[in-house]
Amino acid sequence: MKLKKLTAMALAATMVCTMAAGCGGSSSSGTTEAAKGETTGTTAAETAGTDAPKETAAAETQAETQAETAAASTGEKKEVVIWDYFETDAQKEMMQTLIDGFNSSQSEFTATHTYVPFADYQKQLTLGLASGELPDLVIMDGCSMASFIQLGLMADVSDASIAWDDYLKGPMESTMMDGKHYGIPFATNCTALFYNKDLFDAAGVTYPDENTTWDDFKDMAAKLTKDGVTGFGNAAVGTDEGTFQCLQWLYTAGGTYTDIKGGVKSYDLMKEMIDAGSWTKECVNWTQSDVNNNFMAGNIAMQQNGPWQIPGIEKDAPDLNYGVTVLPKVDKDSSQATSILGGENMGVVKKDDTAGAVAFMKYYDQNEVMIDAMKKYGSFPPKTEAAQDSYWTDDPIQAAFITQLETSIPRGPSASWPSYSSAIQNGFQEVMTGAKTPEEAADSTQAAVDAVK
Repeated sequence: MKLKKLTAMALAATMVCTMAAGCGGSSSSGTTEAAKGETTGTTAAETAGTDAPKETAAAETQAETQAETAAASTGEKKEVVIWDYFETDAQKEMMQTLIDGFNSSQSEFTATHTYVPFADYQKQLTLGLASGELPDLVIMDGCSMASFIQLGLMADVSDASIAWDDYLKGPMESTMMDGKHYGIPFATNCTALFYNKDLFDAAGVTYPDENTTWDDFKDMAAKLTKDGVTGFGNAAVGTDEGTFQCLQWLYTAGGTYTDIKGGVKSYDLMKEMIDAGSWTKECVNWTQSDVNNNFMAGNIAMQQNGPWQIPGIEKDAPDLNYGVTVLPKVDKDSSQATSILGGENMGVVKKDDTAGAVAFMKYYDQNEVMIDAMKKYGSFPPKTEAAQDSYWTDDPIQAAFITQLETSIPRGPSASWPSYSSAIQNGFQEVMTGAKTPEEAADSTQAAVDAVK
């Protein structure tokens, strides 16, 4: 959908929707009425019409400058408003610690944050584009950023003094478009392969590792499928959550989100294992939490999942004897399997003054700040050096995810990602339920992907 059409839709939504965006702009709490007039674009010269004398406009400009200078002299700070959708206590604590640290690190800005429910997040940003009621900085799902860059929400911050190359390539690419930078990755994660060591030992099966191929994986899953246990399961529900877990198989097979036929081997693998009963067919209805619950219960011997499940395992199944390694690769001559990136980005909203948002971004760019935040958040730092902190590298389970991140890629990025995701996941569902053969599903999914504009 083109920008002009999307903007028109946003304007229409604003007229029919009674719910306004959750937060105002970045005006200072000490802003004078003259400064407020400038923010709304209304001045006495404009009110008087086009014939207002230049002296009037000049006088207003001088008054506004004097007001800003007076505000600065009294120690008043400019507000930096941040939107996030963090709901857990740990996430909220992390965000408040981050804001408190920024506020105490300098004397020019005061950061605050506003919670917007995840389900409403994109809608509120779209409404904000029409109404002008927007924050200064957004923390959003990485796969959503491209569409809002194209819509004009984000500011080009390529000239900010950030060492862009210090970030992991995949996460950084999800913050960019046409070679320009619109923010930085905030948190990153991916999926990898969990395995139940006790079930492997009982079946006499060697643990998977970085050399495990698809043939090895199929053999392991088949041997582990017995006595009410299924060899493998993942989340293949018909939403973007399912796309997040299934897409990596397509990429590992040689396809992309626009080249479905190039990855048809992934369809073959799924059908073969589901028909054999070693990849649970229940996965078409499973979320990632469902998968982890079945793994903890011993119903599946291997699961594809992410590091956010580790705290739950430690709490609910503290005696579970498990390991984590990278996902299997196609064959012994192939490079390490691809995984799909999850996590959030920090994007600077396009405004006349982005200094406060850029300052906050630069504060978070510091390794020690990022490391402390991600320990609380339960994810990984998106900077290469920060991710090598001993907190992650000395833990073999966490370290496996760091290794997997090296070959992880973003969903898309594309401004039309929701349409791509729907088409792609529908194809996986058709294969897993037996509704179509791998070849038929590849053809129809390719056609659906090609139709996305």
